[in-house]
Amino acid sequence: MGFKVAIIGRPNVGKSTLFNRLIGRRLAIVHDRPGVTRDRREGQGGISDMAFTLIDTAGLEDATDNSVEGRMREQTERAIREADVVLFLIDARAGVTPLDAFFADHLRKSPTPVILVANKCEGKAGAPGLYESYALGLGDPVPFSAEHGQGLDDLYEALLPHARKHDGFDAVGTEDDAAWPAEGEEEIEDGDIHAEAEAAAAARPLQLAVVGRPNVGKSTIVNRLLGEERMLTGPEAGLTRDAITSPWEYKGRTIRLVDTAGLRRRANVSDSVEKLSTSNTIEAIRMAQVVVLVMEANAILDKQDLTIARLVIDEGRALVVAVNKWDIAENRGESLQRLQDRLATSLPQVRGVPTVTLSALAGRGLDHLMDAVVGIYETWNRRITTGQLNRWLAEMTERHPPPAIQGGRRIRLRYMTQVRTRPPTFALFTQRADEMPESYSRYLVNGLRETFGLAGVPIRFALRKRRNPYADD
Repeated sequence: MGFKVAIIGRPNVGKSTLFNRLIGRRLAIVHDRPGVTRDRREGQGGISDMAFTLIDTAGLEDATDNSVEGRMREQTERAIREADVVLFLIDARAGVTPLDAFFADHLRKSPTPVILVANKCEGKAGAPGLYESYALGLGDPVPFSAEHGQGLDDLYEALLPHARKHDGFDAVGTEDDAAWPAEGEEEIEDGDIHAEAEAAAAARPLQLAVVGRPNVGKSTIVNRLLGEERMLTGPEAGLTRDAITSPWEYKGRTIRLVDTAGLRRRANVSDSVEKLSTSNTIEAIRMAQVVVLVMEANAILDKQDLTIARLVIDEGRALVVAVNKWDIAENRGESLQRLQDRLATSLPQVRGVPTVTLSALAGRGLDHLMDAVVGIYETWNRRITTGQLNRWLAEMTERHPPPAIQGGRRIRLRYMTQVRTRPPTFALFTQRADEMPESYSRYLVNGLRETFGLAGVPIRFALRKRRNPYADD
C-alpha cells in the first residue's frame, strides 16, 4: 500500500482536476463553480513507478462552526491528519490570495509535510503568481498544470523523499490491480473455466452502492458502517455530490462501499452540478454488484423510489431495500405491509427482494442490513449445473407441458443451461423459440426462482433456436 497524499487548497483552484489527473480517470466531479467537492474522496494514484493513496478534499474555508462550510473544513482537517504529505494547491493565475496566505500559515504549524503546488501555470499568465507564492514560506513551489498534465516530473521529484520513507513505494499497479477488480467484469466462459472465474470473483471486493432520494440518510448509514464521520452529513438535503468509494471489511469480506448523491425526478433537475451528480450516481449503480435502496419509514416506496429500483433491476444488479428512521415510524405494521404490497405489484420480476428496517442515527439494524447484502450477493452469484437444470425442466414440462402451436404440435424444449452468473442468466434451446408464449416463459422463470432459491435477484432468460444442420445457409 502506498503512502497517503492529500490535496488541499481554497475552493476552485483545481484540486479535483489534479485528483483525476493523478489517478488516471475522471472520478471526481469537476465544475467551474466553487465548492462542488464536499466530501473526502480517495483513489489509487501514481506518477511513473511511484504509487500512493490520493485524497481529494473540499475547499478550505475560513469557518469553524457547524455550518456546511465548517463541516467541510473538518473533513479537510481530518485528511491532513491522515496524510503523510500534503499538496497545497494555489491558482497561479489568480495569484496568492489572503485565504491562501491564511491557510499557508495554518499548514506551517502542522506536523504533516507540505508541498506547495502552483496550478494553472501553462503559458505565461501563471508566472507572476508562481513567483509570488515563494512568499508563503512553504519552500519552492512546483509549477504545474492539472488540466494539461504539465509538471508531473517536478511533482515526482518533490514527492520522492516522502515516498522513500514508506514501504509502499513500489511500481504502480502491482498490488492494487490484484486487489481491485476491473469494474463491471462478469463471467461468461463455459466449462471448467466457470469454477475458476467464480472462485476468483468471490475473492474480489464486493462493490456495494447506497442510493436513494435526497436526505433519507444514505451518508449516515455509510458513516455508521465505517465507524467514522467519513461523509458530510446534516439536515440539509443534497450534501453529497460525488459518489465516494471507501474500502471496508465486514466479517472478513472486503467491501467497496459507495455513498452516492440523492436522486430526484429528472424533471426537477436543472442545475448543472446536480446533473453531474445524478450521472455519477447512475454510473455507481451500473458498476455496483449490490445496491441498497434507502427510503424513509414515513415515505415508503414512492414513485421516485420505484424508478430507482427499476433502474437497479434493469442493470441486473442485486437489490436490498433499507427502510431508515424506523425509530420514528408511524403505523409500522401498516407501513411494512404497504411496502411488501408495492414490491409485489410494481417489481414482480424480482419477487422476494430483501427488506430491512433500521435506524442509522441510533446504529440499529445495520448488522441485519449487511447480512441481507451478503445473502443477496451470494444468490446473485449462484450457479446451477446443467444436469440439475434439465432434470428440473423435465419435471416442469411434465407438470405443465408447453402449449400447442399452429397445427396442433407442441413446442419441444430441447435442453437448458446457465450461461452466466451476476445475475443468473439461462438459455433454453428449442426449434420454435419465436413461438413460445410469454406466459410460459414466466412460468419457467418463476419455477427457477422457487426451486433454486433465486428470490430477490433479476433472472435473465433467453430462448435460443437450435440451428438445423440440414437447412440451407
